[in-house]
Amino acid sequence: MTASHPSVPRRVDWVDVAKGFCIVMVVMMHSTLGVEAAAGATGWLHHVVEFAKPFRMPDFFLVAGLFLALRIDRPWREYLDAKVVHFAYFYVLWVTIQFAMKSPPILAESGAEGVVREYLLAYVEPFGTLWFIYLLPIFFVVTKLLRRVPVVAVLAVAAALEIAPIHTGSVVIDEFAARYVYFYAGYALAPHIFAFASRIAGRPALGLAYLGVWGVVNGTLVAQGVADMPFVGLALGTVGAIAVVTFSVLLVGTAAAEPLRYCGERSIVIYLAFFVFMAGSRVVLLKTGIIPDLGTVSLIVTAAGVVGPLVLAAIVRPTPLAFLFRRPAWTRIDRREPKLVPAE
Repeated sequence: MTASHPSVPRRVDWVDVAKGFCIVMVVMMHSTLGVEAAAGATGWLHHVVEFAKPFRMPDFFLVAGLFLALRIDRPWREYLDAKVVHFAYFYVLWVTIQFAMKSPPILAESGAEGVVREYLLAYVEPFGTLWFIYLLPIFFVVTKLLRRVPVVAVLAVAAALEIAPIHTGSVVIDEFAARYVYFYAGYALAPHIFAFASRIAGRPALGLAYLGVWGVVNGTLVAQGVADMPFVGLALGTVGAIAVVTFSVLLVGTAAAEPLRYCGERSIVIYLAFFVFMAGSRVVLLKTGIIPDLGTVSLIVTAAGVVGPLVLAAIVRPTPLAFLFRRPAWTRIDRREPKLVPAE
């Protein structure tokens, strides 16, 4: 069986909730580990970050693949514009912004030559927090090339790569091996995932029971330090991704779902710019010592990392700085698309 392009909806509330939940977890991880590294101690939020580790990125990639069937059979020019050039534009822009902020120590140690060398290296090895949008275009291209290959064969190879595990020191190679199985599963198994979500929506008690059992198992294996072991990691990533789907479906329609849905619709905006607000708020809070509890500091830094980019995007949208989150026409290779395409 090869992957077909099933009819899937273009926007689904629970998918946006899941994306919002995942981006918050990603920001929380970076914020918490950054605060703890700077302070030389750990806080209570560290336990939440560790609990989320087995499923945080697997679900992010699974959700990223869910709607690929809507575009995968389009002509290469159109496909590359939407799935490669789009992300490449934001990567080049934001890696330059990140690098400008982080380069002073490199300049002091290695001079201008060292700065140029490190900047160029960022196009071979993803820089800082931007590896996700560096890897997505690779996943999109590989999946289109494999669209006629039997799904079972691709899933088997992708699962074997995840289980291996592969540690070459290259972020691109290592993260591709560790994450592609989830992205491809989101694409190839999308009809089954949407059908599962529909069943859970009609049987919330079953969904709550699943979440309860999963939570105990995930928490226990994380506490025992075996969550990263071969086979265990793949299993936890898979059932964890299903848990996030379940959680998101059950949350739809509640007051708590709306902020997550809003974040999910703008998840790439948050991903691109959260480091600016995360780093700034961390420095202020740790240097002033206004809040002594590290867990609370990490939580505030997380909130700054999530809310800051959304506020910034809203401010710059009607200004000449809109290019920070909207791709201008001159970057397009498919001229049929709108002049400005938002990051999300």
